[in-house]
Amino acid sequence: MTKALKGALHVHSTYSDGEFSLAELRDIFRNEGCDFVCMTDHAEHFDAAKLKKYQQECETLSTESFFFISGLEYECERRMHILGYGATQLAPYQNPQTVIRHIDQQGAISVIAHPKDEFFPWIEEFTTLPQGIEVWNSKYDGRYAPRPQTFELQQRLRQRKPGLNAFYGQDLHWKRQYRGLFVELHCELAQPRILEALASGAYAGRKGELELPSSGSLPTETLAQFSEVQKKSHRVRTFLKDGKKILDKAGVKVPASLKAQLRRIF
Repeated sequence: MTKALKGALHVHSTYSDGEFSLAELRDIFRNEGCDFVCMTDHAEHFDAAKLKKYQQECETLSTESFFFISGLEYECERRMHILGYGATQLAPYQNPQTVIRHIDQQGAISVIAHPKDEFFPWIEEFTTLPQGIEVWNSKYDGRYAPRPQTFELQQRLRQRKPGLNAFYGQDLHWKRQYRGLFVELHCELAQPRILEALASGAYAGRKGELELPSSGSLPTETLAQFSEVQKKSHRVRTFLKDGKKILDKAGVKVPASLKAQLRRIF
């Protein structure tokens, strides 16, 4: 029987707009008990030479007990973001459906990241669907609960494309950011096996004692609980963002230490 592997999805480094180097991320996630991390640095930060260096460093820092999987996050039209877990080729286009095909053709995993509510009707018009939807992004949605409507979108798309999975990502950028959302799977610690497990849905999301299925199918009562918690969290986050805008207009700079603490809380 294969060992249960713990991993983190959707992570950024200093190769794009993250605050941690790859070496720092390795130490942090090993201390968290992780066996692998799927990197998704922003594609627009790379040229061919830098991309090669990124891949090489991911490989060099990987060991028999910890594995980096290099990947990219592509920015598309209307600032829709699409993750490519295992993707290592830059894209010269921004049409999201073309980018999805570009990722899939690499043998990588295409996942629409933190879809904005206003994007839902647009996504449902796609004739080319991704392999997954990020239903909980703990940076975008907050640490306390995801948006139930994202699960509902994923379930509607899954009716058209069985096997379109629900993904759970940290979207890690900042040093004081919350890092408690993981995935768990059972396979050999090797990039092809990890990607196969993620593509086939042989994993679960983990946040403390909470287990979340790759199918994205949740009981109605769980979604209702998420809705209540998300509403409360959203109100606080909106209040803080509006307060920051007022301070910005007044020329008052929010201390970096305070911003870092708020990132950790929310």
